[in-house]
Amino acid sequence: MIFDKILKYFRGYFLDVRTMENLQFFNTLTRKKEKFVPLEKGKVRMYCCGPTVYLYAHIGNFRTYIFEDVLRRVLESNRFKVTHVMNITDVGHLTSDADTGEDKMEVSARRERKTISEIAEFYTKAFFEDAEKLNILKPTIVCKATDHIAGMIKLIQKLEKKGYTYIINDGVYFDTSRLKDYGKLTGMGFEKLKESLKAGARVEFNPQKKNISDFGLWFFSPKDKKRQMEWVSPWGVGFPGWHIECSVMSMKYLGDTFDMHCSAIDHIPIHHTNEIAQSEAATGKKVVNYWLHGAFLVFGEKAKMAKSKGEIITVPTIIKEGFDLLAYRYLCLTAHYRSELVFTWESLKAAQNALFTLREHMRRLKENLESEKKKTLKAEEYKKKFLEAVNDDLNMPKALTLVWKLVRDEKEVSNREKYELLLEFDKILGLDLVREVTKEKL
Repeated sequence: MIFDKILKYFRGYFLDVRTMENLQFFNTLTRKKEKFVPLEKGKVRMYCCGPTVYLYAHIGNFRTYIFEDVLRRVLESNRFKVTHVMNITDVGHLTSDADTGEDKMEVSARRERKTISEIAEFYTKAFFEDAEKLNILKPTIVCKATDHIAGMIKLIQKLEKKGYTYIINDGVYFDTSRLKDYGKLTGMGFEKLKESLKAGARVEFNPQKKNISDFGLWFFSPKDKKRQMEWVSPWGVGFPGWHIECSVMSMKYLGDTFDMHCSAIDHIPIHHTNEIAQSEAATGKKVVNYWLHGAFLVFGEKAKMAKSKGEIITVPTIIKEGFDLLAYRYLCLTAHYRSELVFTWESLKAAQNALFTLREHMRRLKENLESEKKKTLKAEEYKKKFLEAVNDDLNMPKALTLVWKLVRDEKEVSNREKYELLLEFDKILGLDLVREVTKEKL
C-alpha cells in the first residue's frame, strides 16, 4: 500500500517534469517557437506592460492581460516561481507615437478638472478592480513611473556618456543610427524600418531629429505654460519619455537581463523596439530572452478597439449588459493569443452559455461523487494532454476542447476524477468553475 502511494506520487512528479521540459513559446524576437529555458532554475522573471491610467481600460486591453495571466498560471503550474512586474504609466505617454502631442495624463486631468494624481489614483484603482473581477492575478510588483524619475535620469545620463543621445529644441533624443541592430524585434533592418515609419506609422515628427526612428528620452516643459508633472534634470525642467520608463522599472526589479517581456502586438515596432535599444545600449547585454505578444480584439470590420476613436467597451459595460464577466474570459480562451479574436455580443452570449454549462456539470459531479477514490490511466492521459496543450505556446483552444471531451466522457473516467481534474485545470483557466458548487471563488 505504501509502495503504491510512493509510486503514484513519483509517477505524477515525472509527468510534470516531462511536460515542463516541453514548455515552449513563440518568441517574437526570433519569430519561431522555442523551448523555454529560464535564466535561473525554477524561477521566471517576467515584465508586462501595464496601463496608462488616464481612462478606463477597455476589453481589448484586458484580452492582453488575460493572456498574460494564463501565461503566469501555466508557468506556475510547471512549478516555476514567477516574479511578475507590471508598470503603471502616470506620466510621459504622449498622444502620438511620434513623440508629439500632449501627455495623456495632462489631457485627462484637464478634461475631468482634477489633478493628475487624482486621475492616476482613480483609474489605477478601477483597473485593478476590473482585473480582479476577471480573475486576473495581481502582479508580484506594481510600480509607478512617477516613483522612478531619478532612475530614468540616471539611465539617460549613462546613455549620454556612451554617445547615444543628442539634444534638440524639445528634448533629449536617442540616436537610433548608433545601433546596428535597431529594430531587430520587427524583423526589419534599420533602413527598412525607417521606410515603414515614413509610410504612416510615425509621419508627424520634429524635423530637428536626425532619424525618423529617433525617440525622446526626456522632454522639456513648454515655456509658455506649466505642466502639473515636471522635474528638474541636468538638461532642464521636463518629464521622461514613455519608453525610458519601462526600461528603468523592468531592469530595477528584474535585472539587466530577464526571462520574459509581454504585451500586445502594437508595442512591437515602437515601444518595445525602443526599450530594447536603450536598455541594451546602456548595459551592453541582451535585455530579454523571450518576447511574447498578443493579437488584437477586433470587431467585424477588423478595426482595433481604440480609446482615441471612442470605440471602447469596458468591464462595467459588460456587467451592465447582464453578462458574467468570466464569460468574457472564456471567450478569450477560445482563440489562440496570437490570433485575432472577433468580438460580438452574440459570441459573448455563446461563451456565457458554455461557461454556465461547465459550472452546471461541476455542480452535478459534486452531487454524484463516488465514495471510492481511484485513479485510472485515462484520467492521467487527460491530465497529460491538457498540460501538453497549455505548454505548447498556450494553446487554450485545444485545452478547452479537451475539457469538453473530459466532461462528456461517461465511460472511462469516474465523476470524482472528472471533478478533481476540472478543479486542477481551472487553476489555469481561471473560470471559477465551482461557483455553482460553493457560491464562492476558488
